[in-house]
Amino acid sequence: MKSMHVKAFCQLLAFSLLGVSALALAQDGKMYPIDAPDEPTAIALNTGGVDGQEAEESWFRQWGDPMARNISKATLTPVLADPAKANGASVIVAPGGGFMWLSMGNEGWEVAEALAAEGINAFVLKYRLQPTEPTLDAFETQMNQRFAQAENATDDEEAPKRPRWDLSDQIEDVEAAYAMILKRADEWKVDPARIGMIGFSAGAGLTMATTLESDKVDLAFIGPIYGGLNAVEVPADAPPMFAAIASDDFLFHGQFGLISAWHEAGIPVEFHLYQNGGHGFGLGNPDRTSNKWFEAFMHWLDVNKFLTESTQ
Repeated sequence: MKSMHVKAFCQLLAFSLLGVSALALAQDGKMYPIDAPDEPTAIALNTGGVDGQEAEESWFRQWGDPMARNISKATLTPVLADPAKANGASVIVAPGGGFMWLSMGNEGWEVAEALAAEGINAFVLKYRLQPTEPTLDAFETQMNQRFAQAENATDDEEAPKRPRWDLSDQIEDVEAAYAMILKRADEWKVDPARIGMIGFSAGAGLTMATTLESDKVDLAFIGPIYGGLNAVEVPADAPPMFAAIASDDFLFHGQFGLISAWHEAGIPVEFHLYQNGGHGFGLGNPDRTSNKWFEAFMHWLDVNKFLTESTQ
């Protein structure tokens, strides 16, 4: 397994959880239960269940977006580019949600559709989550308690209230997704040398954890979007990185450690700090400068020749 700085990783995860708190549980962000949507193209990854999971997978809607929780069986949903436009580049998309739910709409399916429209094969990863309470009201109480712990946490790695999580299940889900994409590369018109991963909030944390810890996933590029920015120990073979966050995101604390670490390691990195956009903006919210991040990401992929097959 690739090594990393334990304290920095714990900070990154804590900030990823803290980052969803105000958006997800604000008074004007009421949760409404919904029936599970049809996912006819979702493929089971068969990576096992979740210890302590008793409640069944359930869905709710918030801010108009479908959210899933109590996920104990990971799936991968291919959103393939039109063959006439496909360029072979492919991206695993990891939604966020503090590892307790997944924002499947604005940070999953919508992003995948946008990538596919640009000729990029996208694969939405519905990864396993930590167990939560069966009822939505109890879940909201549970989340408020968890966020209070995160908000009271300090940078001291000995602080007793800092959330510390084992992401081995979630990394295993990424590894299974990556293996499946490689196995079906010919069928899906995937160039194995140009498979990247993009994640949002906690999904950005999972993207980073996979990059730093897994020796079974060889990503060509990564895109952590509004994730934690604490410094980490960068592996020598780490991929180029595109990162973006808004300055009014309460997850951003004026820290640039992650960006500096990539730069100091001599690995290509592009960083966009937007004036506004808050947290959880997905592809964008009205009248925010962060709305241009996807165009910038596509330009970065193009300039770095990830959208064209290598002739070497």
